[in-house]
Amino acid sequence: MDFLTVLLLIAAVVVGIALITGIRIVPQAKVMVVERLGRFHSVATSGLNILIPFLDSPRAFEMRAGNRYMRSNLVDLREQVMGFETVQVITHDNVNMEVGSVIYYQVVDPQKALYQVENLALAIEQLTMTNLRNIMGGLTLDQTLTSRETVNTKLRMVLDDATEKWGVKVTRVELREIEPPQAIKSAMAKQMTAERERRAEVTKAEGDKAAAILQAEGEKISRILRAEAERDAEIARAEGHKRAVMLEAEGKAEATRLLFEAIHQGRATPEVLALRYMETLQELGKGDNKMFIPYEATAALGAVSAIKDLFGETATKQQQRAPAAQAPRAQAPSAAALSAQAMARAAVPEATTLVGTPAVPVRRTRPASESQED
Repeated sequence: MDFLTVLLLIAAVVVGIALITGIRIVPQAKVMVVERLGRFHSVATSGLNILIPFLDSPRAFEMRAGNRYMRSNLVDLREQVMGFETVQVITHDNVNMEVGSVIYYQVVDPQKALYQVENLALAIEQLTMTNLRNIMGGLTLDQTLTSRETVNTKLRMVLDDATEKWGVKVTRVELREIEPPQAIKSAMAKQMTAERERRAEVTKAEGDKAAAILQAEGEKISRILRAEAERDAEIARAEGHKRAVMLEAEGKAEATRLLFEAIHQGRATPEVLALRYMETLQELGKGDNKMFIPYEATAALGAVSAIKDLFGETATKQQQRAPAAQAPRAQAPSAAALSAQAMARAAVPEATTLVGTPAVPVRRTRPASESQED
């Protein structure tokens, strides 16, 4: 084998190696920054790309994967996640706490990401920690615990403005954890317990109040209904009594009318009426502490009254004759005679009258002695 043949073989190997190294395949969603003779030349997109051997070369890009940094010839254009360890921050009310955060960013300009900053991942990490301390230092403990969204928005805006010239877009910032000191945790636990107890007492008091109100309303409605029921019952009893009295009165009126019609239609004689009168007196006389005077006894009572009048007139006339002692004194009728006269007058038949109509007494005749004295 001569020298020329060896030279051709060497040239063929070099050309092959150059062709192999000049052909680059870039995956989807990734790009390659190509430099020619140490100067930026172009950005190789996804697909087949041919580089000039010994003239074009890819620029290495340093990325962060977890807690370590790695170099690669490809720049990932997808959204990246960068988590940071907890950092010590001091709030506005001088409370030390540890705060962890997560950043979501995306490389939109690979050229700026490579040439505008030396180490993009480290720059983003340090910028995040610094601005997180600044924002948390302006808030109190309660605000940091209750205003996470406000902190996230402020931090994202600051990082987005700072990383814009680096060709990076910060899409989202989240506070992963906030760890206050143990003493603060104990105080917060006591406060939470007291607050829950207060809420329980308030809830119980409101429940008791509602129960008392409902019970009072129930008693009120019950009393109203009971009063309405008693009123309706009294009205019903009054209506029933009224109806009973009316029916009883109507019954008595109807019975009286029928009895009156029967008496007039039957043309009862005085003997029948007298018999009914005696039967009625017997019915009325039943029972204790009752005294009835028959209608016929009025004649006897009239005789007694006449005797009283007679004695009164005799006493008056005797008083008038007292001064004249020489005049012969007439003999006064005896009590037996007067009683006999009264009985005689009572025995005189009276005029026939209707039942219940008082009889007219017969005018008595004066004794002869009284006529003489007059």
